[in-house]
Amino acid sequence: MTRILIVDDNETLTGLLKEMLETERIYRVKTAVNGEHGYAAFLQFKPHILITDIEMPVKNGLEMVKEIRAHHPRVRTIYMSADLNRYRALLEEEKMKYHADFLGKPFSCSGVIGLLNEYQKEWR
Repeated sequence: MTRILIVDDNETLTGLLKEMLETERIYRVKTAVNGEHGYAAFLQFKPHILITDIEMPVKNGLEMVKEIRAHHPRVRTIYMSADLNRYRALLEEEKMKYHADFLGKPFSCSGVIGLLNEYQKEWR
């Protein structure tokens, strides 16, 4: 079963994503409300895929992923943001170095499922 960690301060969004993904019955999902909690959850849960918002209180998604990559550089990451252009250069670097993906908010459920299906194909 593929483990996914979703980190976003919008608990409604994380709840909806978790529910949607768990109905697929091939994902086990945990959530966290900010980068600090997300880092701790990552260490405990050891997800295969990290889906994170960029702008969050306490610690943002980019800071959290930088800490995670110090120990787990190959974790698959999907960044979410309502303002991708603001972070375009950093996200392009993440894409080049780590094959990270990104989704603009709002996004469709099919967009998330499509990325996850691509990851599943890579692992087969």
